[in-house]
Amino acid sequence: MTAEPTAAPGPGGEPDEAARQLYLAVLADGGRLPAADVPESEQDALRQLVDLGLLMPNPIDACYVAVSPRSVSDRLGAELRSEATRLLVRAENLPGALDGLTRAYDAMPPRPPERSGGAVYIEGHVHIRHRISQLVSDCRTEVLTAQPGHRPPDALKIALLQDVQLLQRGCSLRTIYQPIAVSEPAARAYAAEVTRRGSAIRTLDEPFQRLFVFDRSVAVISAAQDHSAAAFLSDPSAVAFLVNAFERDWARAESTDWAAAHAHGTSRDGPDRVGRLLARGLTQRAVATRLGLSERTVAAHISRLRDRHGAQTLFQLGWLMRGEQDGDAG
Repeated sequence: MTAEPTAAPGPGGEPDEAARQLYLAVLADGGRLPAADVPESEQDALRQLVDLGLLMPNPIDACYVAVSPRSVSDRLGAELRSEATRLLVRAENLPGALDGLTRAYDAMPPRPPERSGGAVYIEGHVHIRHRISQLVSDCRTEVLTAQPGHRPPDALKIALLQDVQLLQRGCSLRTIYQPIAVSEPAARAYAAEVTRRGSAIRTLDEPFQRLFVFDRSVAVISAAQDHSAAAFLSDPSAVAFLVNAFERDWARAESTDWAAAHAHGTSRDGPDRVGRLLARGLTQRAVATRLGLSERTVAAHISRLRDRHGAQTLFQLGWLMRGEQDGDAG
């Protein structure tokens, strides 16, 4: 006669609506529920009430008997308080349990650097990412980043995990993107999530260099055109100079509603920005450099613009776009 056990429905052990209605029906019938009277459709609700202790099986009378919610509440409350105490004790003991690992991490020998003028140079994308991940992990107060151009979706997935943990530790995170990021779905998704968690991301429609600053004590800049080498600077004067440059760019940058951009998309923004630069007379290569895009991506945007405007040549497209801008200005 005993109902099969099942998991409690709620985090605090509260019954769901179906179980509540069944319990009220049992009370209306005098607090007894004959086992034979429970239809198949109410078996899940019955199991919930039995698991919570609101109904007690009586095998002698082949029925279930209602139990006072007050006694159940006292019992579940004591269990939850006991579990909370256990978790608090675990939280208190966790630093000690990880103390040996923490000391080992702090004592980890650094990768042999190449030093020149106070800078530490690291070559290779893998080694650069690893060192930046360490700096993110060690950061305690603030990260400033300026990241022009395209960010690969896979890199954004990794960054999201790191940055969410950073924000959960109470650190601040400010980032400057170029407006082209608004046209990229992966960048919009990343930005929407981290800004929802307290980060701030603005866009700046100007060329700027890639930059990371951690706790205003370590700055990272590119040391190669293809970003295959990076300089890690800890000289206070150099770091202060780069922070001031970031703050100047941040003041000129524009805020973006990333949640709205992610929800609605802005698929035409990328081609339109390429078109505006073409209308100003920039070459395809210059447009790619200005927006931080590959020439292949710019070529794809130009192809879409040609189809949209019916242009046969790049010169004709620039002329049509320039005329369109003049018309808008008038």
